[in-house]
Amino acid sequence: MLSKSKNDKNQSDSLANSRALVMRFFQLVLEKHFDEAERLLESLRAKMRKNEWNRGYVQALHGVILTRKSGEERSLLANLNLDDEEALKRHRREFFNFVRSDFYADYDRGFFSAWADFLRVILSARQKAKQAD
Repeated sequence: MLSKSKNDKNQSDSLANSRALVMRFFQLVLEKHFDEAERLLESLRAKMRKNEWNRGYVQALHGVILTRKSGEERSLLANLNLDDEEALKRHRREFFNFVRSDFYADYDRGFFSAWADFLRVILSARQKAKQAD
């Protein structure tokens, strides 16, 4: 789920220790419980280690809330068919390619990693819903 910066070898203070909180954040956003998601985001922001990767990651989390709340038709979420599993997987792979690329700065890799994680949560929720049927 979360990966650390290539330059950050110490995970003890990083968002990597907050995976359960991040998962909960994504679930709250998907369920449109924005007030609770925003409180959780503030908690994550306070706990995170101050580095560029984490700043990018948290900024993307903030963007996830904003785009989900606004329904902005030019956003990734508005244009993403949450029922199209192949498209979700394709977008997730693209984000992971950005994360792995040395072309991008740590901030950007953190940002793309958050979006890849969000798509993973969406795919996981779809899988669970299929199994429940």
